Amino acid sequence: MRKQFRETVSDLALRDDKIILLFGDVSVYLFNDFKLKYPDRFYNMGICESTIISAAAGLSSQGFHPFAHTITPFMTERSFEQIKLDMCYNQFGGNIVSCGASFDYAWDGATHYCFTDLAILRMLPDMEVIQPGSRKEVDILMRSQYNNGKATYFRLSDRPHDIDMPVEFGKGVVLKDTASRVTVMTAGPLLKEVHAACEGLDVNLVYFHTIKPIDKELILKFRDTEIIVIHDAFGLYEAICEVPNLPVSYRGIPDDFCSWYGTLDAIRRKLGIDAASIRNMLENRFANVL
Repeated sequence: MRKQFRETVSDLALRDDKIILLFGDVSVYLFNDFKLKYPDRFYNMGICESTIISAAAGLSSQGFHPFAHTITPFMTERSFEQIKLDMCYNQFGGNIVSCGASFDYAWDGATHYCFTDLAILRMLPDMEVIQPGSRKEVDILMRSQYNNGKATYFRLSDRPHDIDMPVEFGKGVVLKDTASRVTVMTAGPLLKEVHAACEGLDVNLVYFHTIKPIDKELILKFRDTEIIVIHDAFGLYEAICEVPNLPVSYRGIPDDFCSWYGTLDAIRRKLGIDAASIRNMLENRFANVL
């Protein structure tokens, strides 16, 4: 997805000289061509993420369209106060683009994990929260939202899914509608595991790339089914629960520190959100329905 970020922003910059990139010593070499072409529009500010957000807000106040980028926990959790005050409170737009979603940096352990970003950012007034799951989603959503005057968060991953579907900001997608009494809802790259798990099962499957604003109209279509949200972060479940009186449950992150090292696939298995574990859970839990 980072390569798509580079390609999309580079193309946009050809026609929009208000685009400025602010990086935190991450993905810098990937953008070497951009830096050479636009030396006054690319700034590697180093490991000072809160300052990057404040600088982005300042640029926005002067009519620029900044992109602030580094690793997820440092861009969001560490810089939350600056996002809240400098951007959202002042109503300064700008793009916050992270990499390393959830457990992408599994070999670096808990300091580099991030699964609260979607949840905390969606609580900020007028904030847009986007979790693209594929390169296509990155391209379409970044083009449609980058200059909208709002603080917009793009959560990128280096492990995208490859499922093609229509993409429109704020709209979820029904990937499978069997008129089942069970509906699985998910978001982002984890769709690859969830889609494989649901293959051949009598379940509905609904996908979201936009966490805020969540597509409440689509959710309401399945309010008479038992909904299970499967996600590798907090935030999607809470957004879906904004629709009242839903029979909904969650499978994903435990109420505990995830302090393991390893690979992304190994951690997904440990959490029970790999394809085999998800399928086993659905077959056992809904044996009398599927």
